[in-house]
Amino acid sequence: MHMKNALITGGAGGIGTAICREFAKNGYNVAIHCFKSRDAARALAEELESIYKIKSIPLYADVADPASVSAMFDSYGRHFDSLDVLINNAGIAQQKLFTDITAEEWRKMLSVNLDGVFYCCQQALRRYMLPSHCGVILNISSMWGQAGASCEVHYSAAKAGVIGLTKALAKEVGLSGIRVNCIAPGVIMTDMMKGFDSDTLDALKEETPLNSLGTPQNIADAAVFLCSDKACFITGQTLGVNGGFII
Repeated sequence: MHMKNALITGGAGGIGTAICREFAKNGYNVAIHCFKSRDAARALAEELESIYKIKSIPLYADVADPASVSAMFDSYGRHFDSLDVLINNAGIAQQKLFTDITAEEWRKMLSVNLDGVFYCCQQALRRYMLPSHCGVILNISSMWGQAGASCEVHYSAAKAGVIGLTKALAKEVGLSGIRVNCIAPGVIMTDMMKGFDSDTLDALKEETPLNSLGTPQNIADAAVFLCSDKACFITGQTLGVNGGFII
């Protein structure tokens, strides 16, 4: 049986780590991309290999730089000869008044959160998925990409762009047997939430119909489903995993 291969960007972060573990648990070889968390990515790759007996490698790239992304795929190709699943999870966040956002901050937010998805999708499609007429791309957006968040206009705009890219790309590559979907997480307890105090977190919890905040595992479970054959008739969709916060 052909073992499937998955490449997960931002794989050493909170949500990324949970996704990497879940895919390894489900028998995928896992390539873990990171930008700064090299030690964490290496350690996670070793952990996944020893526990799940799959092949796992760390990869390094600045997803905002097309040359860096191309080099990452070169490196990936030295270890694997196919790519079944690409998960674009790498991202940055920032809270700031709209009128205070600098041109540089706007550019960086868009370049990491949206350009990065574009570059990774393009490499995956050109090198692997279009030639083999199969593959699944899963983009991680945000509920703020659906609804918009005050003091996160640049973040919301970038994440809305990811949803638009997902829908359009799904239409373009569907005939090639490739599916493209999106997850829009709600409030998920990761390091990205460390800037929020307990009162704010309590308020967010109260605003959520299920009265709880999400976990990285919630996102990982949805990701494995959307990339599996059980979701073979699902493409171009944005799945909100948000406890009902946005409906």
